[in-house]
Amino acid sequence: MEGSKENHDRPIDFVTLGMFIIDEIHFRPPKPPVENIIGGAGSYAALGARLFSLPPSSRTVGWIVDAGSDFPSEIRETIRQWDTSCLLRESSQRLTTRAWNGYGEGEKRAFKYLTPKLRLSHQDLTPHLARSKSFHLICSPTRCIDLVTGIRSLRRKLKAEEDEIDQEPLLIWEPVPDLCVPEELENCYEALKYVDVVGPNHNELAAFFGQQGMEQGSEEVNRGLVEQLSREWLGRGFQGAVVVRAGKAGCYSATLRSSKWIPAYYDAGSDDVTAHSKVVDPTGGGNAFLGGLAIGLVRGGEQPSLNNLEEALLWASVAASFAIEQVGMPSLTHEGKRERWNGADVYERLDEFTHRLRQTE
Repeated sequence: MEGSKENHDRPIDFVTLGMFIIDEIHFRPPKPPVENIIGGAGSYAALGARLFSLPPSSRTVGWIVDAGSDFPSEIRETIRQWDTSCLLRESSQRLTTRAWNGYGEGEKRAFKYLTPKLRLSHQDLTPHLARSKSFHLICSPTRCIDLVTGIRSLRRKLKAEEDEIDQEPLLIWEPVPDLCVPEELENCYEALKYVDVVGPNHNELAAFFGQQGMEQGSEEVNRGLVEQLSREWLGRGFQGAVVVRAGKAGCYSATLRSSKWIPAYYDAGSDDVTAHSKVVDPTGGGNAFLGGLAIGLVRGGEQPSLNNLEEALLWASVAASFAIEQVGMPSLTHEGKRERWNGADVYERLDEFTHRLRQTE
């Protein structure tokens, strides 16, 4: 690589090994296509963590961006504005990873890469990023095991050299959709031994068991099935948390001690028409959810822990709400020392959401 930029002045709370992609999105006519949109699971996960990280805490959010010779200046400016510990690796010898997204009937999305993808691994982590308190991984079950093994090995080496790493990181695994299939279920059970949180959506969870995540003949999430299959994973010795992202139905979390449903910030059952109209594009909502979840697990209590899960789920839901209000990333503006994303204060939205949920309990 020709160049690399990374901040080193603050400990890292969150790192994603998801990819950065520049998207080209084609909608159903007559809506025109859009180009040069920041996309990729890594970008949205980083957004989810960054939303709750006012500067200088913004530099506790780590992610990796591989910028090719075609890297747009406006995207470079967005990354600069976020002020994160982004490892920006520059190369004039390749193109940036780009993808085509097409929306058809029923908002079903088709996806294909337009340029060669550059997948990330633990070997791409700098010592600074490797010390993170949490990691977001989006991959197959077997690759999850490889990545966690590699991260732990790298941290052991750093600890032996510098003795600066005390606590094991929180590991959040997002199963890659294409390999949520029955043939991978046993590998999935093995991968669960390596992580703290597994975060599929309802369809991905069901697909591991050869089932559908929706009620038959309906657009409603099959809540009973989600609960049943989550118990199945926990019954196989998983000691962490199953967090199922269910889109407009919210999310379901289950551990060996407790379980609960939490509605989406933009609640599908709400009568608030204005709120419903705010949802523009669900792309990236699930990734942002898991980035928000991770940072909530790290900061939602006295120390990073799954004991912070209930609080972290609220952070996750709010993070997802900002991701789906537009095509691409929300806009960041400043009012003095305050940040506003799409004109809203993140913590005010979190307080409002928390208050709303307490009223319904």
